[in-house]
Amino acid sequence: MAALASIGGNAAAQTGDGPPATAETAFVGVRPLALVDALKDGPLKKKLSACIGQPMKPTDWSIGHRGAPLQFPEHSRQSYLAAARMGAGIIECDVAFTRDRELVCRHSQCDLHTTTDILMRPDLAAQCTEPFTPADASSGRQASARCCTSDLTLAQFMTLNAKMDSADTAATTPLAYQGGNAPWRTTLYAPAEVMSHKGYIELIKSLGRKFTPELKTPEVAMPYEGDYTQEDYADQMIADYEAAGVPASDVYPQSFRLDDIRYWIANHPEFGRQAVYLDGRNRLPWGFDPLKPKSFEPTMAELAEAGVRIIAPPLWMLVTPGENGAIVPSAYAKEAGRAGLDIIAWSLERSGPLATGGGWYYQTISRVVDSDGDMLRLLETLAKDVGVIGVFSDWPATTTFFANCLVPGATNDPDIRSHN
Repeated sequence: MAALASIGGNAAAQTGDGPPATAETAFVGVRPLALVDALKDGPLKKKLSACIGQPMKPTDWSIGHRGAPLQFPEHSRQSYLAAARMGAGIIECDVAFTRDRELVCRHSQCDLHTTTDILMRPDLAAQCTEPFTPADASSGRQASARCCTSDLTLAQFMTLNAKMDSADTAATTPLAYQGGNAPWRTTLYAPAEVMSHKGYIELIKSLGRKFTPELKTPEVAMPYEGDYTQEDYADQMIADYEAAGVPASDVYPQSFRLDDIRYWIANHPEFGRQAVYLDGRNRLPWGFDPLKPKSFEPTMAELAEAGVRIIAPPLWMLVTPGENGAIVPSAYAKEAGRAGLDIIAWSLERSGPLATGGGWYYQTISRVVDSDGDMLRLLETLAKDVGVIGVFSDWPATTTFFANCLVPGATNDPDIRSHN
């Protein structure tokens, strides 16, 4: 019972109502224990079981993907606090801009209709790019809306409430459209507080954590209103850290646009040194295949020659089934390693139960996973065989627990002993 109490921590640490996040302690709760329980008996389960009851420390290997959105509304203050309390050493803000060119934390420039209560606010809903349209069963039309950060001023944006990212496309009213939440998530901690980029910096700095802001690809024509260029946008994001006195070593700027990475390398070299190229080459039309290096354009070597140091692909690109149901590194992972690129993977616990294959994030290994416990097998491959430097997670307690247990040096704490 003492061991359970130790690793379980304080339940309030996961609800946003408990003790403050500190540089010394992580509260990982019962979720990692449930995943260990779900593992088949074997060496990995034995190693992880031996860690139950040990003190847990924050670690940069554990990255809060939009905070902790498995249960908390993404990019909300409550989500960020939960991620920090669960030991995420680095916490993400996806950066978008408002009508008055201020920066805010949203996964997409145009997702306010699914991630906030804007449609319940008639004055603000009236400003949406596309107003709410109800579903029409007779014609087969689904309910829809399109509300963007650039539809609102910063002051207006900050009056919104964050909710779990969802929409009921069969809805005939804005209220009903608020539904549609995925069954493996909860609405228990909604509504929550939305965050400006500057507010995120202030909060994460106060918690002693590091930053990984993603410059979201604009969904409006650029230059915005004729004179706000992509370069202005990229400069503004970096300027917020400089103004707050945050050292470049604490910031991992991200983008899916290779041009943004190149721009930071050339114009903000201290920040560009650890800029993260989010790899979306699977979206390209010429048949990207993580098992076929000849399909990689540009090649891993060309990325390294351009100054890219860190590459971040989705989980499925890094792994493939091996013999006897094993999970092994893909050709993609091996090529990135040969080019000297550091690798960050995204995003654990994002796309549904592994009992049914796990969804998009686990697509290459769906036939060799059958329970959520297999996420720990995946983490073992990523840590030991791929050598990733961090993993984004929708529930950072899982990656914190794993790193404390099986990633040597992840916490820089001599009291944490690896069971490798």
